[in-house]
Amino acid sequence: MSQESTELNASDRSLLARREASQAETKKDQELRKKSVLAQLEAHRDEIAPVHMRALFASDPSRPERYAVALDDLTFDFSRQKLTDKTLGLLLDLANAAKLPDAIEAMYTGDCVNRTEGRAALHPALRAKGGYWPTPEGECARQKATAVRDRVRAFIGRLRAGLVLGATGSPITDIVSLGVGGSDLGPFMAARAFDYFEDGPSVHFIANVDGIELAETLRRLHPSKTLILVASKSFSTLETLENAKSAREWLTEGLGEVGARKHFLAATVNVPAALDFGVPREQIFEFWDWVGGRFSIWSSVGLTIPALIGWRRYEEFLEGAAEVDRHFREAPLRENIPALLALIGVWNRNLLGHEAIAICPYDHRLRRLPSYLQQLEMESNGKRTTRDGGRVGLDTAPVLFGEPGTNAQHSFFQLLHQGSQVAPADFFVAAKPTGGSDAQHALLVANCFAQAEALAIGLTEPEARETLASEGKDAATIDRIAPHMACPGDRPTNLFLYRQLEPRTLGRLIAIYEHKVFAQGVIWNVESFDQWGVELGKRRAKSLTPLVRGDAPSEDAHPSVRNLVKRLHALRNPQ
Repeated sequence: MSQESTELNASDRSLLARREASQAETKKDQELRKKSVLAQLEAHRDEIAPVHMRALFASDPSRPERYAVALDDLTFDFSRQKLTDKTLGLLLDLANAAKLPDAIEAMYTGDCVNRTEGRAALHPALRAKGGYWPTPEGECARQKATAVRDRVRAFIGRLRAGLVLGATGSPITDIVSLGVGGSDLGPFMAARAFDYFEDGPSVHFIANVDGIELAETLRRLHPSKTLILVASKSFSTLETLENAKSAREWLTEGLGEVGARKHFLAATVNVPAALDFGVPREQIFEFWDWVGGRFSIWSSVGLTIPALIGWRRYEEFLEGAAEVDRHFREAPLRENIPALLALIGVWNRNLLGHEAIAICPYDHRLRRLPSYLQQLEMESNGKRTTRDGGRVGLDTAPVLFGEPGTNAQHSFFQLLHQGSQVAPADFFVAAKPTGGSDAQHALLVANCFAQAEALAIGLTEPEARETLASEGKDAATIDRIAPHMACPGDRPTNLFLYRQLEPRTLGRLIAIYEHKVFAQGVIWNVESFDQWGVELGKRRAKSLTPLVRGDAPSEDAHPSVRNLVKRLHALRNPQ
């Protein structure tokens, strides 16, 4: 090696060292800015804590209009959050201190935002109509997605026209989708949202490895008219593969081994594994590792959606999400619905100390939305480690729970109104129903608006006494009941109002929450796109399966597991 080359290499090393030092200093400055803003938020929290939401509305008549953002027919109303203009200003400062705008741009330009797994997060490219979306390999994600989507479109067109025939020549009437987690929750949620479109095949979803669920579903179907979709990113998820093996036995019994192969579809990154399982190549619809499992509804995993609703409506679904993608990238943070939703969540979680959030769709079509958002938020941001491997300094994702209204009002709303802990809520309601009578829908909407108001305003004990007196109750009864009727109010809600739950609407709502999760992950400095806690459970289950089956000794198992296995085998084989 020449002296010149040696000196050049030394120079390069020096330049690299200076650059790394500069980046470290930048991160240090960024953390200091965040801490400064958080300290200001804490001081402001102490100022606003004694101010009831009633007073916030009374002092600002324009509050309902100013604390709402519209995206076409969809309105995000956050006027019943316990915040002011000062709160919003400080939260926007926090977003800028965390460099949220830079992080948004990094995701859209194909940066490796999932650093623990070395991947980009380019699911927005799956619904984009234009633009260059670079993958880490230098390819265009949108072009790759379009090529597969064209194959899906051709297949769906033939399927809905009755031209996809089974092994015996019968048209396909049913699809059974086998998946778990992101390969199930998103498509299942969308299918229940769109089941009022009755012009496609019937679709059934199986996630549970408890064999009863699959057996009960297959009992109602005929092998010659059924397709089995194996939706698995890795094509190695144990629960999904075990269900797929059971489905293959069912198909083989009815159609023979060769015939059974014709009735399998696959949506996966791992094409070779799907081929090894026996899925014909032309019936494998691939996607890529830059699509996270819980964001895979936009990939071939979601092919059941166009099967149900047709391609034109499916494109409306994609376009609704793409509109939000453009909004998230281009709108100022103060007018940016996902960013505002994220910042309000940070305010509630980290400054006001609220540990849970209720998801309450006053729309039966969205009855699976709480389950979907549970995974999206808690699997993405339920983390305790920073992107750099340190310990997170703030509490991260709250616990999500939910149920459609008005069922929720008769289950957990008692806690929302009078519980000793505060759980904010997100409400969803359509201006126009997709079914039922106008009278039913009017009552539904009235309940939604009333609950949002009641949670914010509450009912004082003097007001409770007045109500009871107006009902003719005697003094003793009033004294006994009034303290129990009083509700503190001052409990925050968001409300999404939209014209009707159409495919475009659902696309928008999903994308809003996807980007909310990403924005909160940036502020908390966690990896929103990995799930190592989930992986731990998978590995343990895989190692314990032979022991549970009785095919392996138990000496090396944890004592608690060893005892349970002993009791398990005793119950299976009583003496």
